[in-house]
Amino acid sequence: MKTGFDNDKYIRLQSEHIKERIAKFGNKLYLELGGKLFDDYHASRVLPGFQPDSKLRMLSQLADHAEIVIVISARDIERNKVRNDLGITYDMDVLRLRDEFMARGFLVSSVVVTHYDGQCSADAFRNRLSRLGITTYVHYTIEGYPNNVALIDSDEGFGRNDYIETTRPLVIATAPGPGSGKMAVCLSQLYNEHRRGVEAGYAKFETFPVWSLPLKHPVNIAYEAATADLNDVNMIDPFHLEAYGKTAINYNRDIEIFPVLNALFEGIYGHNPYKSPTDMGVNMVGFCISDDAVCREASNQEIIRRYYTALNRLAQADGNDAEVSKIALLFNQAKITTAHRRPIAAAKERAERSGKAASAIELGDGTIITAESSELLGPSAALILNAVKHLAGIDHSVKLIPQSLIEPIQHTKLCYLQGRNPRLHTDEVLVALSVLSPHDDNCRRALEKLPELNGCQMHSTVMLGEVDHKIFKKLGVGLTCDPARKNRH
Repeated sequence: MKTGFDNDKYIRLQSEHIKERIAKFGNKLYLELGGKLFDDYHASRVLPGFQPDSKLRMLSQLADHAEIVIVISARDIERNKVRNDLGITYDMDVLRLRDEFMARGFLVSSVVVTHYDGQCSADAFRNRLSRLGITTYVHYTIEGYPNNVALIDSDEGFGRNDYIETTRPLVIATAPGPGSGKMAVCLSQLYNEHRRGVEAGYAKFETFPVWSLPLKHPVNIAYEAATADLNDVNMIDPFHLEAYGKTAINYNRDIEIFPVLNALFEGIYGHNPYKSPTDMGVNMVGFCISDDAVCREASNQEIIRRYYTALNRLAQADGNDAEVSKIALLFNQAKITTAHRRPIAAAKERAERSGKAASAIELGDGTIITAESSELLGPSAALILNAVKHLAGIDHSVKLIPQSLIEPIQHTKLCYLQGRNPRLHTDEVLVALSVLSPHDDNCRRALEKLPELNGCQMHSTVMLGEVDHKIFKKLGVGLTCDPARKNRH
């Protein structure tokens, strides 16, 4: 995979910048963490070379000075909101996040339940955390938030919230997902710290949009595609332009709320230390791009991938037309079409020629490999075999997995596991290759080529199942699927 991002430089610059911000505010900073702290696969796709856990590795350099507060909304607890990428509810993810952070040496001081209005489910969750020895706090719903500044900046607003006890200079507010109330938690702490004579500061650590890149840069357009369901819109920050005469990029929600934040800061401190929403950020990612062309191409691929993901969600009655239409409009801004993704045409051509479900992958050197469904293998499983054979220099006619091994697996799937599809999936093919590899040099060589699929782009003419999606994600393959069921044989 070609790299376009200097990860080591990012870790160094970002940690130094956060240290500078802590010092600016008298050694007490509340840092709102947007996006994912680890498993940031969107960033690693649009910025090849960015490691999914880069932000966590960067913050690890500050671990002795930092503590983490995990924020969850009582509304999300009540409706059992699920993280789509992990398939677990937000309340379960709080426990997962806590374990992950602590395993990496971070202090997780507490959990804050926001938007609290006496929900029984939130009370049950707090009781569960209490039994586990985890400190919890509640922050209440404030009528008219965020526009009712007079109420917010009062004893009946932020003053009503629990004060979160913290001990370290850097307090990181993170959450299972968006809309949890991280910003409100940070601002509430500023209010309550001020009442206690502590002049704490606030900053926002969010990777996208990248403020130092042009508005229509593919990296920023890809962010809009990724948040099409939230209807986020990238904009030139008018406050930054007015204050400094320089163009900086932010998104609509931060720009719209800045006048409110300005009033809150003035109410708390008598002045706002920031002249623009961009000033509040500490993101240095734009200064660590080492190959702009590589990042542009990767981002264009991500825009198309998001489009097909939205089409699939719509086909499964889990999306909406507005999301699809918005991403389609972003194609015009990026000056691309689906034809920009070469595996799409190759997969469709193979499907038309064979009358079966087909798939295609573009390898790192530009070679296109295709496969189709058979009685033994699904199109994605067949494609993996074809791709690794090509990379290992193994003749296409060679059968890596003998039929005599496939048939017993099919028998188990149909007769013992009550399955209806006898074809092997990608995980089953990889297990079979692994079993054969100690005694078959071709299988061993083929398996060793799997890392070379990282960063490759693939398309399937039918929607793949969850197992296949997870396998390709782990391999680092960018996958798109036509919004069609598996109805070809």
